[in-house]
Amino acid sequence: MNNKTGTALAPLVLIVTLFFLWGVANNLNDVLMPHLRKAFFLSDFQSSLVQSAFYLGYFFLALPAGWVIQRYGYKVTVLVGLVTFGVGALMFYPAAELLQYGWFLTALFVIAAGLSFLETSANPLITVLGDPARAEQRLNLAQAFNPLGAITGVLIGREFILSGVEPTKAELAAMSQAQLAAFQTGEAQSVQTPYLIVAAVVLSWAALVAITKFPPQARAPTPDDPDRLTMRQSIAELLTRGHFLFGVVAQFFYVGAQVGVWSFMIRYAQAEVPGMGEKTAAGYLTASLVGFMIGRFVGTALMSRFSPTRLMAIFATINICLTLVAVFVGGQLGLYALAATSLFMSIMFPTIFANSLRELGPLTKTASSFLVMAIIGGAVLTAVMGVVSDASGINYAILVPTVCFMVIGGFAWSAGRQPAGALQPIPAPVH
Repeated sequence: MNNKTGTALAPLVLIVTLFFLWGVANNLNDVLMPHLRKAFFLSDFQSSLVQSAFYLGYFFLALPAGWVIQRYGYKVTVLVGLVTFGVGALMFYPAAELLQYGWFLTALFVIAAGLSFLETSANPLITVLGDPARAEQRLNLAQAFNPLGAITGVLIGREFILSGVEPTKAELAAMSQAQLAAFQTGEAQSVQTPYLIVAAVVLSWAALVAITKFPPQARAPTPDDPDRLTMRQSIAELLTRGHFLFGVVAQFFYVGAQVGVWSFMIRYAQAEVPGMGEKTAAGYLTASLVGFMIGRFVGTALMSRFSPTRLMAIFATINICLTLVAVFVGGQLGLYALAATSLFMSIMFPTIFANSLRELGPLTKTASSFLVMAIIGGAVLTAVMGVVSDASGINYAILVPTVCFMVIGGFAWSAGRQPAGALQPIPAPVH
């Protein structure tokens, strides 16, 4: 191991772990959403605001995160993200004490703001921490920790947040005001300890990042860098790139599908399989996330033999069929079909991300910010699913992910038809 590689090892380990941490945060929401629905007696639309508040944080902070990277470098951006993430997790304690649903939504927005900084910086940072020839290998390794974090998040939520206490409407109606208040307080306060632990871990990680020396290649471009572009120049040029813009749209619909399926899986399971408890339903979500992790490894292996975009097109078609089974067949079979969609969603986010950035050169950092902004699809389309569920039933809400997979399939087909080198060259920056 040479000195350069050795110097990059410690920051590499710290940054790879971030993929695990934001996986925990993202998928705690999938348990939090039905939990707060029960605690605050919410409709499906109202409970979907958990994801709306969360992903709005990504949308509003992605471009500022890109600016911070350009101005101050990757390390500062990561520190800002971790500290903001930790503060948001700490806010869960007063939110539970006050019994205010709006405070929970505010805390989730702050957490997502921090994660926006982390996701915008971590992917490109992984590629510069070590041998450039092995950048793709390092990024695949880092991404493998994300579904592991997702599974951990659901398990934490299942064991330490979900109480298993599920009174019927008749039982709730028979409770006195004091009994209702005690039930609501107990349910709300069950989130305090898990999120305090998350905050402690995240802020400790920020301290480790702060005292760790990062190699020179992790710094932001210098003012005299010949490839340096202003944010305005980058955005203006990106708006002329049709393939990239289609990629942003596809990423919007992909995240909407992923978040929507995972957020409503517990709700779908209990509606389609009467008598199923919330902890049993959460087990299906856990199994679905295991499938997601397996799919990422299997999909990566298949990409050595098949075109990534062609493989994504096939997986999108399979998921269209699976979601239609969930809509029109339902029951236990519909639940199995819905859980199976994660296996085929696994390759979509990184494939869309990487393919959208193809041949963008110095536009890559700003382009990454737009792709992170597209995560707002999780806010918009999960809320749409909530509206459809309240109006027509949870099974019909699954038609929203069906449409999402159609859009993803269209992008995969379009990307597969575009020959290498077909994109326009990056113009020289004007200073």
